[in-house]
Amino acid sequence: MSNVTLILLGAGSSSRFDSSVKKQWLYSTEQPLWLQVARHFEALHPFAKIIIVSSAEDIRFMPYFADYTYVVGGDSRQASLTNALAKVQSRYVLVSDIARACVPADMVARILAAKEEAACIVPALSATDTLYMDDLPLDREKVHIIQTPQLSVTETLKKSLKSDKLFTDDSSAIAALGEKIHFVEGDTRAHKLTTVADLDKLPCLQPPVKRTMTGFGLDIHPFELGKPMVLGGVAIDSEVGFKAHSDGDVAIHALIDALLGAAGMGDIGELYPDTDATYKGADSKVLLQDTVSKVQSHGFEIGNVDLTILAQAPRINPYKLQIRKTLASLLQLPMQRVNIKATTAEKLGFVGRKEGVTVHAVATLHYFDWTKLISGQTS
Repeated sequence: MSNVTLILLGAGSSSRFDSSVKKQWLYSTEQPLWLQVARHFEALHPFAKIIIVSSAEDIRFMPYFADYTYVVGGDSRQASLTNALAKVQSRYVLVSDIARACVPADMVARILAAKEEAACIVPALSATDTLYMDDLPLDREKVHIIQTPQLSVTETLKKSLKSDKLFTDDSSAIAALGEKIHFVEGDTRAHKLTTVADLDKLPCLQPPVKRTMTGFGLDIHPFELGKPMVLGGVAIDSEVGFKAHSDGDVAIHALIDALLGAAGMGDIGELYPDTDATYKGADSKVLLQDTVSKVQSHGFEIGNVDLTILAQAPRINPYKLQIRKTLASLLQLPMQRVNIKATTAEKLGFVGRKEGVTVHAVATLHYFDWTKLISGQTS
């Protein structure tokens, strides 16, 4: 069994990456970046454990992709790493950043081969440009440009992070203890993805495949006398509304499930449970906007949506255009890609007895084409 655990850090907010998509959720062919990086490392060495550190929101969805150990990150890199180290029992730990997406196999091999040389093994590049600190030039022969992954003795790294001082990497924390640092040759291909301009420097990141994902949503709500009716985000003239924990907008609820289904992100009950007081009487338009944001930030673009409303009462036809306009605005789509159909139940069943409404929804998604960011285009 290997005596090395791999930790991949990716709990950052991507604040410097100017896109609606988090950089760790950019799709390379059919894999989000974080998964491509994890599988790349997994193929290089039989690690004792692979730990992915990310936000609580992302970890809600990551287990749908692969069976790794997932840890919620902290407010800083140091806090995130400390959280992950609590799950490490192996003698050594290799720590890298998901944003450093294209770490070459030979660079990893050099690091692992030197694990007994010091408390921390660090890949480094030589400086090729003239360097100044304030107004004084530095001897670039004595300067190292530090990269990840870095291999550390686990207990030493744990000890080094028990400090009020914030360190930018593992080696600086371990060096502060007076421990030895050993440098191995780094690689310019191990470039870190920070801004959109960096996309052009990552040869392992491939454009997403052109694939359509389809999701289906279905929701049913009975009527409640005296409650305002909202359907598709539009106020409907009716003596009854929908009995529900939220405002009961059955059309938007079905649409949310269709979007989540296409993205493989679960269902509305998982994201907005009716057992949570936060969503008591919630405006479903706000829930839909949040769903759209989640779908987009996790690597998708919305293609089109199609809803079928089954209602014996009230009459839906007078409101169809207004519902289309409202949903198109919430979905950030042109109106022609939002279709609304309405039909009755021919007086059959609970819908036919005017006891409630059923809505069926279909949505399509595509992987976000990040290559447009390089060329300066927008979707």
